[in-house]
Amino acid sequence: MACTSCSTSTGSVPGCKSEGACSTGNCGKMPVFNWLSNMSLPAGQEPFDIFEVRFKNGRKEFFKNKNNLNIHMGDHVAVEASPGHDIGVVSLKGELVRLQMRKKKVKVEGEQVKTLYRHASDSDLEKWGIARSREKETMYRAREIASHLGLDMKIGDVEFQGDNIKAIFYYTSDGRVDFRELIKLLADEFKVRIEMRQIGVRQEAQRMGGIGSCGRELCCSTWLNDFRSVGTSAARYQQLSLNPQKLAGQCGKLKCCLNYELDMYVEAIKGFPESNVKLKTKKGDAFMQKMDIFKRKVWYSYHSEPSHFIELNLDKVQEIVSQNKQGEFPDSLEIFVQAFVEEPKHDYENVVGQDSITRFDKQKGKRPNKKRNQRSRKSVNANAQNRSANHQNPSSKAGATSDHPRSKKQNASKSSNRRRRNGQKPSGNRSNKNDGTKTE
Repeated sequence: MACTSCSTSTGSVPGCKSEGACSTGNCGKMPVFNWLSNMSLPAGQEPFDIFEVRFKNGRKEFFKNKNNLNIHMGDHVAVEASPGHDIGVVSLKGELVRLQMRKKKVKVEGEQVKTLYRHASDSDLEKWGIARSREKETMYRAREIASHLGLDMKIGDVEFQGDNIKAIFYYTSDGRVDFRELIKLLADEFKVRIEMRQIGVRQEAQRMGGIGSCGRELCCSTWLNDFRSVGTSAARYQQLSLNPQKLAGQCGKLKCCLNYELDMYVEAIKGFPESNVKLKTKKGDAFMQKMDIFKRKVWYSYHSEPSHFIELNLDKVQEIVSQNKQGEFPDSLEIFVQAFVEEPKHDYENVVGQDSITRFDKQKGKRPNKKRNQRSRKSVNANAQNRSANHQNPSSKAGATSDHPRSKKQNASKSSNRRRRNGQKPSGNRSNKNDGTKTE
């Protein structure tokens, strides 16, 4: 079930025997790591008997184990609902549940803490699976009915109860909606109890999920469980351009991640002078153009030369501000400019013996063309055949006989070769190697 990939999952009811110490103990959305699982309780203290149970899309509630059942993180349990019962997954147990209840301001003996009935049986899980398979089709049909009634609302999600007798419809709307007629039509259509629950755009994005501009899954749908207000001042402190297309998230509101590093920026910016503070010198007054929090540098310009930026370190700016407060005015800002010393660039040598990274850039030689070579061989053979035919029929070629000494010598050699092939002795002035005699 929730711990199928865990080797310690044994017994008829699967569960994580490491009590959340492994990463597979609470698979799925909004996982929780029980960092107190390996710590023993003080002597005489009984374990906390309230469990945190997770439902669809990260909805979590607290339930009391009145029957003293042996329950582990990742178990499917049947819990109290109104009316009937619901099926959920145990997401947290032990002393961390006490801390979560204290954080969410839930009283141990309050009405929000309901009863945990039992482990979910096979019939419970089968009925729960049938109920969950109806949710998508039900949501589309409910949108059609709401659009037919002309209601200014958007149904974002539907959640069926584990016993399949109740359905919760989550919707978003800018104003107040009279959905009494809608509830009647939905009850007649799906034969279940209907509950309409309005949520905000951030809660809708949390339930729907998605991929943010950073390339990762949305924080609100993975681990963020509370929504803090995000203002444009967070972008100003971090020197971000007030571009709504870049600062807005999937929900259309300002991104929640703008608050993550806000405290660090607020702490780092305390040492910088305010933007309306001017540096007074004998050359003239200078105003702030921009600043770099990480490099701790500030750029100023004179009123007479607004396009000329003067880079100053933060300690020099603080020194000039302290002098102005005492009535002292330096000659100019240029005397406080720190000389920029260019660092020498080191040439790295190949001391490891690796090949050059540009070895693949060299052009390789052309491969031999087989077809071209075959054509050239055919042409060579054809020329050889033509030459042999001409040698055998010298009279067929115009001007075959010539008085040139070289041609006479070639003809003599050819005739001697023919005589040898026919078994006759060659004639001429050459020596006969067979009998050692010289012919005249």
